[in-house]
Amino acid sequence: MAFQIEQIAELARLNLKPEEKAKLQKDLESILAYVEQLKAVSTDHVDPTSHVLDLKDVYREDEVKASEIRDEMLKHAPLREGNFFKVPKVIDQA
Repeated sequence: MAFQIEQIAELARLNLKPEEKAKLQKDLESILAYVEQLKAVSTDHVDPTSHVLDLKDVYREDEVKASEIRDEMLKHAPLREGNFFKVPKVIDQA
């Protein structure tokens, strides 16, 4: 398969030396030959996959639990207002 290396290099905005063009030509032909080999492989009985490992999601039921972490955190706040941290105003309303 012949490539127009100059056109490909121009589209990719590459400045190639003549020896680089020859190597690129050879590399592209090799890549496309490999792709043709892959096309010949039958994948009719292969399930689609998005990962090489058989991963399973681990689900658990959500449970509502009592938590006192808010009170623990607010205990260390320099200023607080109810159940919230109180901070100085930093933006003026226009």
